[in-house]
Amino acid sequence: MRVLALDVGEKRIGVARADSNTRIAVPVGFILVDGSEWQEIARIARLQGTNYFVIGLPRSNEGNETAQSAYVRNFAKILTEKIPEARIRFQDESLTSVVAEERLKKRKKHYEKGEIDAEAASIILQDFLEGFREPETKPPEDVNTIKKETEKAKRKMKKATKWISGIAIIAIIGVLAAGGVLLINKIKDDRARERAEEYARQEAEMKAEVFDFTIRPGETIGEIKESLLEIGYNEKDVDEALNRQYDYSFLKKRPEGATLEGYLYGETYQFYQGVPVADIIKKYLDGMDEVLKENALEKKYTDLGLSLFEGITLASVVQMESGSMTAEMPKVAQVFLSRLDAGIPLGSDVTVSYALDNIDPDRQAYTDNEAALGVESCYNTRVNTGLPCGPISNPGLSALLAVAEPSDTAYFYFLTGDDGLMYYSYTESEHIQNIYDHCQNLCNVSL
Repeated sequence: MRVLALDVGEKRIGVARADSNTRIAVPVGFILVDGSEWQEIARIARLQGTNYFVIGLPRSNEGNETAQSAYVRNFAKILTEKIPEARIRFQDESLTSVVAEERLKKRKKHYEKGEIDAEAASIILQDFLEGFREPETKPPEDVNTIKKETEKAKRKMKKATKWISGIAIIAIIGVLAAGGVLLINKIKDDRARERAEEYARQEAEMKAEVFDFTIRPGETIGEIKESLLEIGYNEKDVDEALNRQYDYSFLKKRPEGATLEGYLYGETYQFYQGVPVADIIKKYLDGMDEVLKENALEKKYTDLGLSLFEGITLASVVQMESGSMTAEMPKVAQVFLSRLDAGIPLGSDVTVSYALDNIDPDRQAYTDNEAALGVESCYNTRVNTGLPCGPISNPGLSALLAVAEPSDTAYFYFLTGDDGLMYYSYTESEHIQNIYDHCQNLCNVSL
């Protein structure tokens, strides 16, 4: 379970992250309080794949809440309004800024104030992960009471027993003091046990509230829909989420009528129970947005003469043709790019299979490969030149990069042999020989 910690101030908000499995808090950075902080917190939460926040709650030296505590609680209230699915826990942040600055001084000579806030957030989060075992700046009130009662008993004993020798008095006082220490230690042990139990309860609660959902590279929209139905979502909500309009710049560059096929980035994310389907879909669109930007894929596709939509479409074909053989993807991409440049059909059987899955999923009309290869569809690259009319799967990063950065080979044909290896050739006669030598079974499998 991923968690974000916030050290909330009136000028800056320190941010740290951690995973409850590793339990190591790491500073992320700081956010300026200028009106855009809510959007930035939401963005970081999306990137980290969490809606779980630990917020530092300041208290006085006496352990009481202050005006700053009220400010933080109000901040948390607004956060739940801005991010309705947010789950919030408060954690005592006594002296965290002081400790944070001491740590930074040991690591570097110069640092920003915002770095102190981020470091303080990591301390808050680490304390939370370790079961609230933060150092106490003042002994608990009940421990102080015991000490006071012990001292009072000492004074009464001294008045009542003036005739006892000095050695006897010391012995009695020693016994009383030892008894007080035992009581103090017992209370400390009880508090530690209570904190451990509270931490275990919260961790169990955190795990019970979330579930993992995975979209694998090469999965289609239809397969993703089935997965969502299997975990309990109803078909109406799933269809609405898959067909709604989402506000992403890369989606606006699709042809009219295009679906989300190809745009749900393959990854595993964690979600809270009951989260709307649309929020799940947005998480995978966020992933695609991040990958496209980080790798400058649109520019790289443009340099090859492809639009972003065309690049993703070709990547989806490369993904399906290569499967798990990511090392082969740049060569497969090169073959298809060469065939596009030459104006000859891509000749991809996986595009034909995709067409059939949409037209005749049970293969009632297209009962043999000869009929299947002639299916009338804009996805049939055995018959039509150019790219299919849209992506045929959701490609992973390796396939997306393979199209952007194809190999420097010059092949025109490839096939996957019966042994699971890929064989390439320059001419049709070489390709036919490869079929004869390496693909007697797999090349005859029904589409």
